[in-house]
Amino acid sequence: MTHTAPITDEALAEPGAGDLAARALRITKVYGSGDARVTALDGVTLGIPRGRFTAIMGPSGSGKSTLMHCMAGLDSIDSGRVLIGDVELNKLDDKRLTRLRRDKVGFIFQAFNLVPTLTALENITLPLDIAGRRPDREWLDRVIDTVGLRPRLGHRPNQLSGGQQQRVACARALASRPEIIFADEPTGNLDSRSGAEVLGFLRDSVREMGQTIVMVTHDPAAAAYADEVVFLSDGRITDTMAAPTAEKVLERMKGFDLPGAGS
Repeated sequence: MTHTAPITDEALAEPGAGDLAARALRITKVYGSGDARVTALDGVTLGIPRGRFTAIMGPSGSGKSTLMHCMAGLDSIDSGRVLIGDVELNKLDDKRLTRLRRDKVGFIFQAFNLVPTLTALENITLPLDIAGRRPDREWLDRVIDTVGLRPRLGHRPNQLSGGQQQRVACARALASRPEIIFADEPTGNLDSRSGAEVLGFLRDSVREMGQTIVMVTHDPAAAAYADEVVFLSDGRITDTMAAPTAEKVLERMKGFDLPGAGS
């Protein structure tokens, strides 16, 4: 079984290494300078295997969102390499990077980011419409049925519950069949029941549709839906956990609160 655990630099540098959807190789990211200098990522090396659900966790300020944004091409890195498939992001100009994000990457955020004047179906197909691409009808039907939204496709966002709106956002991310989906606290604005519905859908999209998902979360119960959890502290990967449970993740997170932990 392929694991999300840190991989040797040599293995990560190989084209198609381990059939990885995304790779980070010794990446660093620094904000500010002088006394205000903060090292958000400190030489992180990580591989994300295809067709797996990976959660990234850590205390506030650990660098987990920065890592996701850098691996998704939403933020630049100061050193190292980031690849989606075998395409190195830091070698792309803005136009090609924008095209890669549009064609190869899906995004789900804590805020649903739906267009209020469009129906659920129009929101789902919006990125394809902007790109001038016709949706794959069979795939789109499968996504809609997996997310359970067929009766609500004609509804606008204000006619949908929070959980339904986030499922529209999930379906939108899946509609273009991206190489990888990055989800940043996707259940942060949802009650526990709606959050469980969305997480169940994300897990099903990995198991039944072969999607690759990377999710940043602070919630041990959310992390338990993943195949593997990567733990960050002070901008470094400190541990990984396969087949996580909420209890095991919570126990591991308690270690970050101990004096000197993660330093």
